[in-house]
Amino acid sequence: MKLTNRDFAAKGRTAAQDCGIFLFCGDEAQAAAAARDLASWLDEPGERVELSGAELRADPALLGDEARSNSLFGDRRHIWVRASGDDACAALETLIATAEAGAGEACPVIVVASSATDKSRTARLLERRKDALVAMFYPPDVASATQSVRAMADAAGLRIGGDVAERIARAAGLDVRLARSEIDKLALYCDASAQSPRPAGHEDLDAIGAVTEDDGFASLVSVVMAGNAARLPAELARLKQLSLNPVGVLLALERRAAQLARLTAVLGTRRLVDLDKGEKAQLGVFWKEERELNEQLQRWPAGKLDRLTLRLVELHRALLANSQAAELLLAEGLTRITRFAAARR
Repeated sequence: MKLTNRDFAAKGRTAAQDCGIFLFCGDEAQAAAAARDLASWLDEPGERVELSGAELRADPALLGDEARSNSLFGDRRHIWVRASGDDACAALETLIATAEAGAGEACPVIVVASSATDKSRTARLLERRKDALVAMFYPPDVASATQSVRAMADAAGLRIGGDVAERIARAAGLDVRLARSEIDKLALYCDASAQSPRPAGHEDLDAIGAVTEDDGFASLVSVVMAGNAARLPAELARLKQLSLNPVGVLLALERRAAQLARLTAVLGTRRLVDLDKGEKAQLGVFWKEERELNEQLQRWPAGKLDRLTLRLVELHRALLANSQAAELLLAEGLTRITRFAAARR
């Protein structure tokens, strides 16, 4: 089964009941958000077991072992794989082959592949299977991101206008994960819930201190990805001064890494300037960022991007596990990444 942005909301719940393997690819922010929704739609999600694409690439049999193991407390479980490209392909092939050989029932497996597309080897392996779902998410435009924000607001009990929804979408850089965070803060501020809806306007958004990506994340992401160690201390000081959310900053960096990975996969031997306007728009390349992206593509070839993705996943886990030291952990992680990028000059 194959779904896209347009039909996932309508058909995703059915797929959650009918399928056992789920691949989410394309736009990383939307794919991750949709994967979380699907996990909540499983009959019995149970314990979540996280694996990385690097682990599965090193040991393809690990996925099948984990998927057929019992939870420590005897409950149901599901496997969540954070992969890059086709890292999980061999593991999925092994899982399918052993199932067909009678190895037994496996728990649901959810794979979020940050730089894969519906043309990848993993997608081709799964898309014709009745027990698998391939969900491809194309980069959002302002209209679709605004629509997603309004849907999230409705679910949270917020009654907002299209202008407020668009402002939130743009402030989040069209990243639905960051937008969801803003909606959650706004709902808490307005004391809104699905059972007790409340209206919200621009003044409420101003009150919770929503920061636009241009004012918050973009310059820091540019400094880190460019390896500009001289400017990093000032950016870290600004991060603290503006009280930017460490996880939000990291998500912006993850989004840029995923964008570079998509561009690398699409371009091949071509250059960014060889793409037409339609291709650039589909890949989320805005003319103001084109020069910056071009420089970062040269600095981060495919192999280095894979290592960066793994480092970002590790840092993300560390931030979630130790929120009190999140700012310090983020500063340390960004410093290492900046130095690594600088060494490529």
